[in-house]
Amino acid sequence: MNMRKFFIVLVAFTILFGLTSVALAKVIKVGGIKDTTGATSDVGKDAALGQEEFWSYYVNDHGGINGNKVKYIWFDYGYRIPEALTKYKLLKRLKVVAIMGWGTGDTEALSPTINKDKIPYVSDSYSAHLTRPKDWVDKEGKKHIGTPYNLFFSPDYSTNARSCLTAWFEKKWPKHPDYGKRKPRLACSYNFGHPYCSAPIKAIKNHAGVLGIEVVPDVNVSLVALDTKSQIMALQKSKADIVWHGNTTMSVSATIRDAYALGLKADHIVNNWGYDENLPRLAGAAMNAWDALCVMGATPNGFFGQKCDFMDEVVKYAKKVNPGVPLEKRICRTVQGWSNGLVLWEAMKRADKAGDLTGPGIMKKGFETMRNFHIGLCTGDVTYTADDHRPTGGCWVQEWKDGKFQKVDFVDVKGRWSEQWKEAWFGW
Repeated sequence: MNMRKFFIVLVAFTILFGLTSVALAKVIKVGGIKDTTGATSDVGKDAALGQEEFWSYYVNDHGGINGNKVKYIWFDYGYRIPEALTKYKLLKRLKVVAIMGWGTGDTEALSPTINKDKIPYVSDSYSAHLTRPKDWVDKEGKKHIGTPYNLFFSPDYSTNARSCLTAWFEKKWPKHPDYGKRKPRLACSYNFGHPYCSAPIKAIKNHAGVLGIEVVPDVNVSLVALDTKSQIMALQKSKADIVWHGNTTMSVSATIRDAYALGLKADHIVNNWGYDENLPRLAGAAMNAWDALCVMGATPNGFFGQKCDFMDEVVKYAKKVNPGVPLEKRICRTVQGWSNGLVLWEAMKRADKAGDLTGPGIMKKGFETMRNFHIGLCTGDVTYTADDHRPTGGCWVQEWKDGKFQKVDFVDVKGRWSEQWKEAWFGW
């Protein structure tokens, strides 16, 4: 063969090989259901930004799913359960292999459908109700259906609540003038009508009993509340020493402002979705009034830009993808979005490597093979088994002090109450 013919054959082979490679390459679809306009959009908008930056950019810049590109398709549902169902059906028709979900009400409402469809659903609801993969029967004989396709990276809301109450009881209550003279009093402030807000209430009241804390009446605070003076007056009447906040940042900040303004002599502990960089900005002077109160919260991951493994990538992609959003406006919700994304990405890579990138494959050959998987981002290492989808058993509790967030304690709920953890506290 002369050189001219050899060159023609080589070019033809190269073109054919290239076309074949394109034909064999897969585009893997991952779905998203987010709240950027509804009642939890105060935290949802930043989380949505983070997951877009992660899936559409970082993942594809770093090999996709073992060389296959990912197409991330997400929708806003305005924190409306019927709209979440509609968006879920659309994503199913688009043939996504997994979904990044959002709220507790919609995630729990979707769980029977998710079970039937066998689509892994990694949500930003950390409800303990979603952690039991197998059916079970409670002490009253009532049967509960397991949620084998629901997951998240964080300690669940109940573990977060138990951690916060323990840290306050052991670190702050001993400094109270009445310490040793009486039991402290716990009140819960949350939106009674929302499953997210009420998810850990049974657990934190149970834990109050474990620690020897008296429970006084709850107060109902809307997720979009801007004025909570009547609720603060009710807390004054009940003489609460510690208030648990189960809402998101906007209404939590309003409650803390009014508590300070009306002179409520109580400390505050906050669920993770109410505790972020915007809380001191919105609560203002109340957050720095250390003679009057302290504000502590559950922090299952690092704050945006905090020194942690892998945080430099989160900041890098925030700059790269959304340069119009100032870094000082970004909050830890971006980090939470990446944390959930990282566990799903790892599960998908493992399942694909095993030749089974299906819903059951992602679960059995992906998630349920993880043992102390290190996410970074100041999160706990995660483990999932076929019998237990609680990813981790403890949580860091931090407080705002001297103009910054500072660690108070890591509370290892699983380690300290191992017998109760095994079964008694499983799933609620």
